[in-house]
Amino acid sequence: MSQDVYRDSGFKVFFFSNDEARMHVHVVGNEGEAKFWLEPEFCYANSNLPVEALSILGRSVKANEDEIRKAWTKHFC
Repeated sequence: MSQDVYRDSGFKVFFFSNDEARMHVHVVGNEGEAKFWLEPEFCYANSNLPVEALSILGRSVKANEDEIRKAWTKHFC
């Protein structure tokens, strides 16, 4: 089961309920998908997105980090 956090520019940002414990989100859209770690520091874990899309989405995830953290805490804690 996945928990949607938000959508941006045709991409869905979400996490899986049974995924690993380290805080992160998945991003998926028509152009591909990516995974961003929020801990221990913000970075992307893997991606098959074009570099430009990855950069835009990275900024979006970083800008919405507080919302993501709140959704994560609400869901898992």
